[in-house]
Amino acid sequence: MTTLRPIIGVADAVHTLEGAGFEVTRPFPTAQVELLDPFLLLDEMGPTDHAPGAAKGAPDHPHRGFETVTYLLEGEFEHADSAGNRGVITPGAVQWMTAGAGVVHAEMPSSAFQRSGGRLHGFQLWVNLPADAKTIPPRYQRLDADAIPVVSGDGTTVRIIAGSFDGIEGPGRTHSPVTYLHVTLAPGSSPLTVDPAADENVGVYVFEGEATVNGQPVTAGRLAVAAIAPGSIELATDADAGDGDGAEMLVLAGRPLNEPVARYGPFVMNTRQQIIEAIEDFQAGRMGAIAPTGEA
Repeated sequence: MTTLRPIIGVADAVHTLEGAGFEVTRPFPTAQVELLDPFLLLDEMGPTDHAPGAAKGAPDHPHRGFETVTYLLEGEFEHADSAGNRGVITPGAVQWMTAGAGVVHAEMPSSAFQRSGGRLHGFQLWVNLPADAKTIPPRYQRLDADAIPVVSGDGTTVRIIAGSFDGIEGPGRTHSPVTYLHVTLAPGSSPLTVDPAADENVGVYVFEGEATVNGQPVTAGRLAVAAIAPGSIELATDADAGDGDGAEMLVLAGRPLNEPVARYGPFVMNTRQQIIEAIEDFQAGRMGAIAPTGEA
């Protein structure tokens, strides 16, 4: 018999504004869930429909001490940073930026998307870096949709962005043990079991439909948090759901760093003094600037 982890809470996401003023749905941090160590933040962008020229993003801004992971379901986003990295991601793709010692970057709807308009839907996840990795050189990973493995079962689909599922490894390179899965359950599908390590935090964010997480009903826009304990996570569609829809969700699992967290806007370090140093380094230009297109 499969042992299931206790679910210690189901929290509502909140709505807020980010970047140049685009609305996001935020499962954490909130008053209910402050931290899901090593994960610092999860934002759902959209789904929203934009007229040509109306989509907003996050213009040039700094980061230090953690990683930003953008996963796109619809639309196009363009990345540029002061380390010279550039890339456009399309539906199903991921850009994984390790800020490390410090970088200035911008994430904006692509010029093609701005011209045409359309629907934008995706997620941004912040992953904390361990203390000994907070000052490493910045790194950028672009993971195209066809590089992300997919495992299909009886009405179930799992896209493996990082970590492993069913013995298959995702392409995202991480600095501590992290699993990032996109799970789709069709109506009437068989339950799906995820087996995180016993010492990992686990959160399940349902963003479409309704599911049960270890028997606990979770509707769209809510985050289920499991206890750190031996046992599995069982995901299923709710047989009592009136419309019989399936569900889509993100599954996050990671080994806690168990280190002090000092955060101020775009900087996440271990001490207040390190935050002050990050601000001073940015203000002095030591994190660089994004070169105009066509320049090295």
